[in-house]
Amino acid sequence: MFDKIFELVKEQLNSDPQVASQIPDAKKDAVYNEVATHLTSGLTNHEALEGGAGGLLSMLQNAISSGNPLSEAMQGGLLNTLASKFDLPPSATGAIAGALPGLLQKFASKATDPGDNSITPDDITKAVSGKQGGLGSLFN
Repeated sequence: MFDKIFELVKEQLNSDPQVASQIPDAKKDAVYNEVATHLTSGLTNHEALEGGAGGLLSMLQNAISSGNPLSEAMQGGLLNTLASKFDLPPSATGAIAGALPGLLQKFASKATDPGDNSITPDDITKAVSGKQGGLGSLFN
């Protein structure tokens, strides 16, 4: 599942000219991997899991709203990591921060789209309930 998340990150960030132009080509795959890893970690460790898959999907669908706790929690740690690990300038990390809510919404859309079986609500429900080793198993 991590590969699917990585591809989603890569597709979303490559299609955003503000982000794509700010990340040096030699660092793009490593940056996309870091964003995907951080996204996975943020979803796995977030308190929205208490609401089950429905709570998580609702939070993801509302990621663009101001003050969304999942989006804000993920942005803070991610931006610091990208700046320090990849020496990205504030313009690059700012562009990625701006793209993150859309990325979270796209994940939720895939999970709720009956025509897209790459990530399903059932997968999330099983993972949240621990039947597949927790939400982290979605991304392995």
